Amino acid sequence: MQLWEGTRLALTQIWAQKLKSFFSLLGVIIGVMFLLVVVSVVEGMDRYMKEDFSSRVFGINTVTVRRRPSINVQLGLPDPWRERALARRPRLKYDDADLIRERLRTPALVGVESSARGEVEGNGKAVENVLITGASHEVLRIRNLRVERGRAFSVQEDQQGVPVVILGRNTADLLFGSLDPIGRRVYIRGFPFRVIGVLEEQGSIFGLSRDNRAIAPAQSPIQSFTNPRGIVDRIDVQTMDPSLLEPLRYELEAIMRVRHRLHPAEANDFELETADASLSFWDTISRILFVALPGLVAISLVVGGIVIMNIMLVSVMERTREIGVRKAIGARRRDIMTQVLIESATLSGVGALTGVGMGIALTYVVRAISPLPAALAPHWVAVGLALGLAVGILAGVFPASRASRLDPVDALRYE
Repeated sequence: MQLWEGTRLALTQIWAQKLKSFFSLLGVIIGVMFLLVVVSVVEGMDRYMKEDFSSRVFGINTVTVRRRPSINVQLGLPDPWRERALARRPRLKYDDADLIRERLRTPALVGVESSARGEVEGNGKAVENVLITGASHEVLRIRNLRVERGRAFSVQEDQQGVPVVILGRNTADLLFGSLDPIGRRVYIRGFPFRVIGVLEEQGSIFGLSRDNRAIAPAQSPIQSFTNPRGIVDRIDVQTMDPSLLEPLRYELEAIMRVRHRLHPAEANDFELETADASLSFWDTISRILFVALPGLVAISLVVGGIVIMNIMLVSVMERTREIGVRKAIGARRRDIMTQVLIESATLSGVGALTGVGMGIALTYVVRAISPLPAALAPHWVAVGLALGLAVGILAGVFPASRASRLDPVDALRYE
């Protein structure tokens, strides 16, 4: 009964003084709202990096052989010695991929890939900044690139270097519009390529479209655009069994070290990357973000708590005679403290609920109009509500203690 009575009194006070209550709760509303938005953005980025980004960029259960690391996170000034050492590393070749196919004992797909950005022309139009990729036929399966219209290039077309191309959705639409692109010609650096397929929509990564692309057989004339003849950017090796990923990595390391004639004491002059290893830097960043950003936003909750404490002190002063009457008819200190704490928690709880509602709405707005992959997690909604209530309870401790210590005789005389 006391819980309901305290809640009713607090809600009555909020309703009777709407504008005053709004400004009193503004700190809690803003704090909970932005806490929810910030952690939703960080949560969305964390899921995106671990699920979508890793599978799209690195492939599932895939070890990638590179000349140098694809993601290079350095704190402070760049190390010129390290940059020179990376630049002296030998380039990867088709022969490296052939040797891996020949000597690899772990069942796996082996594909090569080289990419560069450039212009694709066709139908009297041109599309700039297209990701132009020369790839072996295995790469389409390794990277899970599905053809929506037409077909993928065959093993024979790959081996013979037939000038055929698969376009991304955006590239095909910009060049041909409503026309069917299958069978038509496009030109890359003056070389004609016949369009045989259009990829399924891939979406974007942090605002960068993955549908503005063109993929041709690695040994077709595309290699004159991406790399010198015989050179590749990366060798992708994918196993279907996740438990074989680490054995596959060790086997690839042994093959490449023998290939490059490295002594046991010499460091690798190549990189072996998996999604988990390459994105380990993100784990560190996400932990820092999950601690630092909510901590900064929580400052407004502290400010909101101070405002609520002041409001409750004023409320206690205005109701001094009422408190005196309650004590005179038998109310204990504990009853007075409980009532004031319930009122303070209710006041803050209303602010927390309002902040949660506004935070959810703002999260959907951020996801709709920006490239940030915000994801709303239910447990963070619960945390926002709990923090709002906690702020109210802590802010009400001092006013409740002060109210409970009032002398009933002095309180009854208060004007």
